Amino acid sequence: MNLLATTSTVAISLYALLSTFYRSAQVLYALPTNVSSASDDVAVSGALPSVDVIVPCFNEDPRTLSACLRSIASQDYAGKLQVCVVDDGSGNLDAVAPVHDAYADDPRFSFILLGKNVGKRKAQIAAIRGSSGDLVLNVDSDTILAADVVTKLARKMQDPAIGAAMGQLTASNRNDTWLTRLIDMEYWLACNEERAAQARFGAVMCCCGPCAMYRRSALLLVLDQYETQFFRGKPSDFGEDRHLTILMLKAGFQTEYVPDAVAATVVPDRLGPYLRQQLRWARSTFRDTFLALRLLPELDRYLTLDVVGQNLGPLLLALSSIAALAQLALTATVPWWTGLIIASMTVVRCSVAAFRARELRFLGFSLHTLINIFLLLPVKAYALCTLSNSDWLSRESAKLPNESERQVVIPNPIAGPRAADAKRGSVIAGSIRPTDHSRRSSRFVTSNSICSGE
Repeated sequence: MNLLATTSTVAISLYALLSTFYRSAQVLYALPTNVSSASDDVAVSGALPSVDVIVPCFNEDPRTLSACLRSIASQDYAGKLQVCVVDDGSGNLDAVAPVHDAYADDPRFSFILLGKNVGKRKAQIAAIRGSSGDLVLNVDSDTILAADVVTKLARKMQDPAIGAAMGQLTASNRNDTWLTRLIDMEYWLACNEERAAQARFGAVMCCCGPCAMYRRSALLLVLDQYETQFFRGKPSDFGEDRHLTILMLKAGFQTEYVPDAVAATVVPDRLGPYLRQQLRWARSTFRDTFLALRLLPELDRYLTLDVVGQNLGPLLLALSSIAALAQLALTATVPWWTGLIIASMTVVRCSVAAFRARELRFLGFSLHTLINIFLLLPVKAYALCTLSNSDWLSRESAKLPNESERQVVIPNPIAGPRAADAKRGSVIAGSIRPTDHSRRSSRFVTSNSICSGE
């Protein structure tokens, strides 16, 4: 039985060494500098680039969609802004009809109604192929943008070497449950440590789907590859944000992170949906990590450390945890060394995060370590064993809230010169009515061609 203790000790020691070196480098590179990037130094001259905002939606809660579109309508961007909302064959089309109607007379908004559900990726492509802006901003239908998001992302994209840029994500429903609070902190760490460090070398490995801007000329170069991704002979329909980012890097473009372009998105408030989401993300990460390995020789050595840390680290932690639990179960001896190292690393990481964020709540992120060991590591192992499975594992229908249910309060309230336009996007529960297609403008397009791959 000494073999179990030895295995656990060796694995956790290697994990500690790797993680300490990796996390230290990550925090160091994630620290802001006083040196502006080339794109920040470019003076705004001449006409601003036109921006197409694309919002794919499927069975979205009308209130959530309304809040999303209202935040887009309220953007303070001085250039041309067009918005395309793609309904991906929703079963609750009548319920969201008032939201569509609220923007039917706004010349900036157009709508595509797909005849059947074809997936988020094809819904995006349907809008991309029909739009013409210099920049394309992908926004999830459950996401609310701060009023200056388009302006700040477009400013970053002034550098022609940059193909994509993402903003900082927060959880709009952070205060709902203990889980949403943890996820909000997880998002902060993912953005302000992982992405911020990668951005130091112009190679953010995943421009997250809720809020990511792309250069149209770069996007068109990789659009066919993006549309026809396969894994082991099967179409790959999820992980579109990570795959598109990797394609941008393969095409020779930089990908960036803009921390002050803040977007708030709805996160799972229960463990079941959260674990299904993590399973889908894990499969996507493993698939595209294989693709990203070919890029590493062309990128800074830190990116190699990043890939090793994110993939080998969990493997060592899992091996150590399994050996420690087996030792406890079979010999009734407590693996003190393993527990001490894990606890120490957790305290240090949470303390550093609390110091950097200037928020004591990050000390509570220590609970995530238990979730990681006992839930997320098994999910990742299952994902690795089922990589060919492409089930989306998402909701099939929207749950409409009752009037008596509490409204979600979004941090960073939206304000801007188009606040009057935003008022028209409000939806009141109880006023939902069937769609009257006969009185809609010509900007409502029913499309069936995308469903057949045309």
